[in-house]
Amino acid sequence: MHTAIKALSDKDIKFLVNTHHHGDHTGGNENRRKLSAIIIAHDNVRQHMQSTPKRDGSSEAKAALPIITFNDELNLFINGEKIGMFHIGHAHTDGDALLYFTKSNVLHTGGTYSKERYPYIDLDSGGSINGYINAVKLGLQPIDHDTKVIPGHRKLSHKEEDQSFLKMLEDLRSKISEEIKAGKTEVFTKTYDALDYGTGFINSKKIRRTFYLSLKD
Repeated sequence: MHTAIKALSDKDIKFLVNTHHHGDHTGGNENRRKLSAIIIAHDNVRQHMQSTPKRDGSSEAKAALPIITFNDELNLFINGEKIGMFHIGHAHTDGDALLYFTKSNVLHTGGTYSKERYPYIDLDSGGSINGYINAVKLGLQPIDHDTKVIPGHRKLSHKEEDQSFLKMLEDLRSKISEEIKAGKTEVFTKTYDALDYGTGFINSKKIRRTFYLSLKD
């Protein structure tokens, strides 16, 4: 996780949760294990890390693999606080997890929320637009207007921005589904392009292609 309430030393970090298997979220695992951190993730995260070569073609080090995995949900009780972890299937990937800190009222969304930007939906790793929308809806269930929402990337957010993100996703899904039914292969995102949603890692062309491939199947 990228946000902390106070500065922590390396030895203060006892638990590390991988919200999915992508290297920008798991790349520090091996170093953290050397400092005795306990790494937790969904079952599919460990499976992907074991079976998918890294960009340089090498295999993931054994020390980088999660040592505790879960299937559906898992609770941690730390410093008098319950931290709930929930698996969402076929969203950003097939191994996504949401974390909700019940006392602090903080939601960490991992890769299932991209503040004011189009999301990256990894179709090759089991992601899908329908699953992604379901993940956003699930994340919104326990939170209120005071909740601090931590995206996997970009700045701290809140419920209203998360709701706007969901509205964008559902609107595009509806419009693109209709265009697919009409036999069209070119879909449009102009309304949200004008709001700079396509200026991040996933541009307008990529999100149109992702929606088309996910919904066409």
